[in-house]
Amino acid sequence: MNRTTVSLIAGTAALAAVTGFATLSSPQAAGTAGTAAELPVERTSLLCPSPSTSDIAETSYTSFTPVTKDAGSGGKAELQAAGEESDGKSKSKSKSTGKGKGKKAGKPVLEPGEPGKPATGDTSGGDAPALVGTAEGKFAPGWTVQETTQVAAGSGRGLQGVNCSAPDTEFWFPGASTAADRTDYVHLTNPDDSAAVVDIELYGKDGALDSTLGEGITVAPHSSDPILLSTLTEEKQENLTVHVNVRSGRVGAAVQALDDKLGGDWLAASTDPSGSLVLPGIPKDATAVRLVAFSPGDSDADLKVQLASPSGLITPAGNETLHVKAGMTASADLGDVTRGEAGSLVLTPTGTSVPVVAALRVVRGKGDDQETAFIPATRPLGTRATVADNSAKGTTLSLTAPTRGATVKVTASAGSEGGEPASKTFTLKAGTTQNVEAPTPTGLKGTYALTVEHVSGGPVYGARTLAATEDGVPGFTVQTLPYDRGMVAVPEADQDLSVLQK
Repeated sequence: MNRTTVSLIAGTAALAAVTGFATLSSPQAAGTAGTAAELPVERTSLLCPSPSTSDIAETSYTSFTPVTKDAGSGGKAELQAAGEESDGKSKSKSKSTGKGKGKKAGKPVLEPGEPGKPATGDTSGGDAPALVGTAEGKFAPGWTVQETTQVAAGSGRGLQGVNCSAPDTEFWFPGASTAADRTDYVHLTNPDDSAAVVDIELYGKDGALDSTLGEGITVAPHSSDPILLSTLTEEKQENLTVHVNVRSGRVGAAVQALDDKLGGDWLAASTDPSGSLVLPGIPKDATAVRLVAFSPGDSDADLKVQLASPSGLITPAGNETLHVKAGMTASADLGDVTRGEAGSLVLTPTGTSVPVVAALRVVRGKGDDQETAFIPATRPLGTRATVADNSAKGTTLSLTAPTRGATVKVTASAGSEGGEPASKTFTLKAGTTQNVEAPTPTGLKGTYALTVEHVSGGPVYGARTLAATEDGVPGFTVQTLPYDRGMVAVPEADQDLSVLQK
């Protein structure tokens, strides 16, 4: 995951592992010797998992890059099928450019036109491949791609969404399951020219589950493998933590959780293990919320559980704390914890800080009309964060400032098929969560992106909910808004290298 760097070489290597890779345009861009600067990244990679095995699945992709100062004028961004076939039978198409209508080698599924305007594409059926994406030049800083799938019936029916993610070497997924009514896959996508070797470890309420089948999984170059969790162990457990550890190479990873009765969604990776965590954007009409946490170290964790509501931090009655034993998965059912108001969960140590990972399973609806989504613990939005595939109706932007008040600027991009950008500024009080009335593009046609910029104050966390009702079922999906990593900090030079040229 993200790690501190101590040199320019280490910094560039770490960025390569996270976003693809970055270069410096010129020595002057970094300023004079002894100073530091931030520059736009020049190349980044994103990986989108195969969306569904359902023949009635309808999937849309939305690509967006915010306009970034000093990003240059050249470059491109494109998404291509992993392990491309040459049969030309794909139904994928790009609405924005008319390109990428097949799986033939070199044909992108989606090819954006310009920063500041979303590009959209879609596919249907159960044979849509995983996608490998690369953005260069002006398209790289803050590039985001949203994959959204509508499944009308069957296991996992409802709305499923995921932010396509950067390749990495370690992932934590609290909230997975091997219960009888769940079908969970961990999707592994390898974007590189050499094979990746991956270990998948499962941890339940009593510790590590017995399994040798998760060791040494080989993911071929430019390919994607969905691994069914129930094939890795015979144990049936409601709440599991999945640890994906890459021995060699790097992969993209996401868990697809499909429930026979409660629909399904993608479970994105939790942020790095930390003593304090924020899980933002619980829908105000959530009927059931379950917290799942895991302590990967050798020490137990005791967490204070609080809800950041519109009026401040409150403690859920009966769930004031959560004890997480070392190496074991703990859970707590919080019920309808938001009680009709915007809310985010804030976890802090009651004593000694012990790193943990966590996620929420959120249910909306009642009876046979229920649907599920997941909210992993996430990083703060930092300088800027973006989420794509928003619509005039059904989009909710939730922001929380858990420790100090803050001010943010929210910009709605141009529409994918027409419309002009619009912006609003919001002030958040300390310890609160707000479902803000985000702007929409003037004269909107199509979908749009929302970009949140930190203006002042303490850290801000955010999430976006998409909602769509299909045959009375309240389909929804939630994506968090971590920092978009559009800029790279150039470490301070140890000496002026120009003297060596004399």
